[in-house]
Amino acid sequence: MTGLRIPVRFNGPPGSANGGYTCGLVADLLGGQGPCEVSLRAPPALDRDLEVEREGQRLVVRDGPTVVAQGRRAELELDPGPAVTPQAASEASAGGLGRWAAGHPFPTCVVCGPDREPGDGFEIFPAPIEEGARFAAGWVPHGSLAADDETVRPECVWAALDCPTSAPLANYGEGPPVVLARLTASLDSPVAVGEPHALVSWALGRDGRKREAACVLFDSSGRPRARARALWIELRES
Repeated sequence: MTGLRIPVRFNGPPGSANGGYTCGLVADLLGGQGPCEVSLRAPPALDRDLEVEREGQRLVVRDGPTVVAQGRRAELELDPGPAVTPQAASEASAGGLGRWAAGHPFPTCVVCGPDREPGDGFEIFPAPIEEGARFAAGWVPHGSLAADDETVRPECVWAALDCPTSAPLANYGEGPPVVLARLTASLDSPVAVGEPHALVSWALGRDGRKREAACVLFDSSGRPRARARALWIELRES
């Protein structure tokens, strides 16, 4: 039995961890090579030791008796589509920040929360491009997210792929928020710290409260570095 502990910095909703970051930690425990699928079953606690067990080909994360997450190897067939330059993505982010911030249900989320300070939060603010068919966000990974080799830690790349997939699905303050239920991601090449990147996301479909979307991370040359498919669940009306 092993364990994991999620630092307070990497929150999503208040009091719980960012879903993509959590999924990335689980994927790393699976070996981190090739696509992995991680399902979230309960809000991951911050700054508390969580138990990790291997059950056959799966990893199971528990907080006491509660199953928090389950991870396994997976396949990910995803056409990245045309690249978007980091400059175009950053311009979209700047133009759409007002809308993103005004309807944000979790404004202190480490990845996409508008209330986080620069260098602390990731400052990933998706906004529509191409008449809303796709969304884009610029991202320059901060040095605090680096591994020893000055590339972004894998769990932080997973986190960066997470929140943009909510953008094509969000209610923007006009309905219940959506929360991540499953993330399948493939980190195909290292992501450099301090270099401009573009995150591009688009919707894949809806079924009741279930919503799916995809995201690709491009470098400044237009090369896809990482990709993901996400399942989100719209919370029930209170």
